[in-house]
Amino acid sequence: MKILIIEDEKLLADSIGELLKKKGFSVEIVYDGEAGAQYAELGIYDLLILDVMMPKMNGYEVAKKVRSLRLGTPILMLTAKSELEDRIAGLNSGADYYLTKPFDTRELLVCINALLRRQGPQVDQLVLGNTALDLASATLSCGMNHVRLSAKEFDIMRFLFQAGERNLSKEVILARVWGYDSDAVENHVEVYIGFLRKKLSSIGSNIRIETIRRLGYHLEVVEDDQKAPL
Repeated sequence: MKILIIEDEKLLADSIGELLKKKGFSVEIVYDGEAGAQYAELGIYDLLILDVMMPKMNGYEVAKKVRSLRLGTPILMLTAKSELEDRIAGLNSGADYYLTKPFDTRELLVCINALLRRQGPQVDQLVLGNTALDLASATLSCGMNHVRLSAKEFDIMRFLFQAGERNLSKEVILARVWGYDSDAVENHVEVYIGFLRKKLSSIGSNIRIETIRRLGYHLEVVEDDQKAPL
């Protein structure tokens, strides 16, 4: 499970991050609303933990931005504002739950687990066309056929599944899979896309990775009489 924390109080954000990592979650943290919105728009997270009062863009604005893109990522809003009007504003902006500060870490974990459970099978498996990506085993399957993915193949394929029809640029894939400080170049993305195309073909998948010049990649379901390119 991948969780994005958007919180300008660095000590609090880092503390929540460490707690969640100990519980087995993959965690990323940003410290202002504008950067948080940019990360959230990638659509690669299972949950957003979002503060309200932040520089550059407040939590209400971030939540509205995420929902305007039709992203269904659960949003847990954290804030010191506890008035009824504030809670209503948070929920109306797109948050799924509103937790006021200070809070007990046990309550935080209960809220997180409850929001993740609401996603149902999508938490464990992403499906497109006749193909499923199992998030626990990093396996692509089509009927009785399946193939295991390497760590980077899995990250790229998961991002593509979650992005839907939105294009993921090579720059975004590089940053999210290899990291901002990596020496990896765009050719690395092209090589792994080639690996994934071959694995999709090997299991008889009816989805393909489409390349849009200068924009990046997205997944498409093809007709039965078409073959995904190698």
